[in-house]
Amino acid sequence: GCLLLWLLPSVLRAQSNGEARARSTPCQQSPTKVSCKGLGLRKFPKELGQGVKHLELSNNFIQNLSGSHVPGLGQLEYLDLCFNRLEAVSATTLAQLPQLRSLLLRSNRLDRNYLANGRAFRLLSNIEVLDLSANNLESHMAGWYVRNLTTLRVLDLSGNKMTRLPAGIFWSTSRLRELDLSDNYIVDIEEGAFEALEELEVVNLALNSLHCISGFSLAQLRVLNLSHNALELFASEEGAEPYLLRVLDLSHNRLLYFPELPGARYLTHLNLSNNLIASLLPGSRGPGEFALRYEEMARFNGTSRAPAALALVADLDLSNTQLQLFPLAFFHGLGSLHSLSLARNCLQDVARESPAGGTEPSDRSPEQPCESPGSDWGGSWGGGSRVPAPGGSCTPFYNLPRLKHLSLRKNNITRLHPYTFNQTSLLSLDLSGNEGLFVSKEALGGLEFSLQKLSLRGNQMDNSKAELPCLDTLKVLDLSGNNLSLLPTGLFCSPLESLDVRHNNLLTLDRPALASWSRSLKDVSVAGNPFSCCSLASPDA
Repeated sequence: GCLLLWLLPSVLRAQSNGEARARSTPCQQSPTKVSCKGLGLRKFPKELGQGVKHLELSNNFIQNLSGSHVPGLGQLEYLDLCFNRLEAVSATTLAQLPQLRSLLLRSNRLDRNYLANGRAFRLLSNIEVLDLSANNLESHMAGWYVRNLTTLRVLDLSGNKMTRLPAGIFWSTSRLRELDLSDNYIVDIEEGAFEALEELEVVNLALNSLHCISGFSLAQLRVLNLSHNALELFASEEGAEPYLLRVLDLSHNRLLYFPELPGARYLTHLNLSNNLIASLLPGSRGPGEFALRYEEMARFNGTSRAPAALALVADLDLSNTQLQLFPLAFFHGLGSLHSLSLARNCLQDVARESPAGGTEPSDRSPEQPCESPGSDWGGSWGGGSRVPAPGGSCTPFYNLPRLKHLSLRKNNITRLHPYTFNQTSLLSLDLSGNEGLFVSKEALGGLEFSLQKLSLRGNQMDNSKAELPCLDTLKVLDLSGNNLSLLPTGLFCSPLESLDVRHNNLLTLDRPALASWSRSLKDVSVAGNPFSCCSLASPDA
């Protein structure tokens, strides 16, 4: 018993010393990087060692850096204090960090003591990246914090309470390259707010309350995000120098017509989804002008090509924009178009161009305007052999050689004209959600050697409405949500890897189909069919 009593103090001392060492060095350290994330710290850690350049202190409870001594951090370049309770920063502390390049302060309480904190920030003589997001900052507070930060290159002010951008707010940050102002309450951008930012390339103004952008003149900008605002107008000025804008996101706004982009010659990505653009016809600005019949579109055909500024656009999203019609030649002005979405609109049958250069309504006799040259399988333009329509625009999707991905999902399309996509080498085509759609064997003519993915999901098609051709490259096919009792025989030559036939009326899977897909098919979905298990075929049956 005495021996145990004698050993006990030694054991307790050893445990106490171990715990003390664990508490004193809880951070993960390397020679130049220290991470103290999520350790419940309430003060700036001490004894971090010499030569640290990267310090992570996010997700702690640090409330102030006032008077904090940070010895040995004279070489610190990166400091992350996101998700703390920081409300006070002193000049004394920042003066000890002369090499600081990146300061991340997201989700703190920097709306408190902003005047004193802002004065301390003037000691950040080499700062290049500053994150002040989610700090409840109002416009004047944000302006005060960034005042005199002449070396700043990247600034994040998202998730604050800014309501306006006054003229001169960024006057001293002339080297700014990236600016995030998303998720604020901005309703007004005063003239001259961005005037000093001659090197600005990326601006995010998403999730604000802007109603109008007129006289847009940031010619050097590469990326502009204005999604999730209340924009009814976007118009840019046509200056002597072309705009360098590559990416423009105007989705989730209230635009009534296609934006005016006279100088955006380098634009490659344009997102106009979730707006109120019911027509792409020139000058269509009011709902009363959208009720044009297809016959009346003929007079626009000579002038309704896409603006020359869109010649390099590769990705165009017009989904959920209430489109009812579009000039036939519009997409033919987009010579670089690679991906096009027209999903969730009000499009009906795809109009075709008549021999005279006009258009005909979709309920006329189903002629074949987009045949391959030299084909002659019935009919003619008033005698003689049939040829493709002049001008390469017999339908909006004819002869677009660079277009690879097209979505026409959830429109009101009930039929496709033969050879609608001829000379357009699509890789993927989405025609789902067009109830009652009729697809003749010739409709997909021209896609036999390019199409890899096809969706006809949820169209309520019966056997007579799904006459697919032999698609030699098709790998993924979705036929779910239809009324098919037989699989289209044209598919048996396709090297399918994925097949979805759920919720149809299939009683069996055809033996030729199983035999032809036995080596390629990797997954198949068949639930929701009235299969007769005894009659299911197999390749060896």
